[in-house]
Amino acid sequence: MKRLSRYRRHKAAGPFILVVALLAIGTTFNIASATVKTTPTILARTAAIDEGKQIFLKGCSSCHGLNAEGGAIAPSLIGVGAASVDFQVGTGRMPMADMSTQAMRKEPVYNAEQTAALVAYVSSLAPGPAIPTDAALNYERDGNTAEGGELFRNNCAMCHNFAGQGGALTQGKYAPTLMGVEPKYIYEALITGPQSMPVFSDKTITPAEKLSLIKWIKSAENEPNLGGATMGRIGPVTEGLLAWVLGLGLLIGIAVWLTTKAR
Repeated sequence: MKRLSRYRRHKAAGPFILVVALLAIGTTFNIASATVKTTPTILARTAAIDEGKQIFLKGCSSCHGLNAEGGAIAPSLIGVGAASVDFQVGTGRMPMADMSTQAMRKEPVYNAEQTAALVAYVSSLAPGPAIPTDAALNYERDGNTAEGGELFRNNCAMCHNFAGQGGALTQGKYAPTLMGVEPKYIYEALITGPQSMPVFSDKTITPAEKLSLIKWIKSAENEPNLGGATMGRIGPVTEGLLAWVLGLGLLIGIAVWLTTKAR
């Protein structure tokens, strides 16, 4: 003990202990890092990000920039989140050939695996709205149709039509129909605000209310036509046009018939 005490008072004892402590901390950190990095989940996510980056460079970077920083014709994708990418790519709106027009829903260019890779890459650049899980989309259990109808009329009907059939907006834009849209994409549209649609954050419309909205849309989608022909369910315009055309046509027909009889 006396010998150890003598070494402890040596002027080199302090630096020696410091070096040993740093080596121990460094070794422990490297071992812990190696353990974390080799987990299957981390490896799979890293592979998905790498694959997504390659897809992005080939199909998206010409408009959105090599680092997703945006450009003259397309916005930055940094911070848009996984939900935005999943909505735009999953519904076929992106990629698009002409960025000057409104993106329309079409057959997706990328399959589910490629879309997931793109989602992983873009979401790795900065945090943003996440894709809702299946558990969070149980609108049948957690939604309220009556509440959803009221929310729709107050927040959505002025653009998407009172029956969710879509409608025209200014400057050649339009609100698409909501009929046949998957619940996941409706939820993602609410939290990301694609095209001219505003963002409905959880403070504006809570997650539970979003499920009620989806439940009402699905009930409207399956509603039977008890009153006869729907004529597109786009309101009194089509009904008035039909009455005008048929009525005017009938009057013209009667006038022609009377003229023929007068001869």
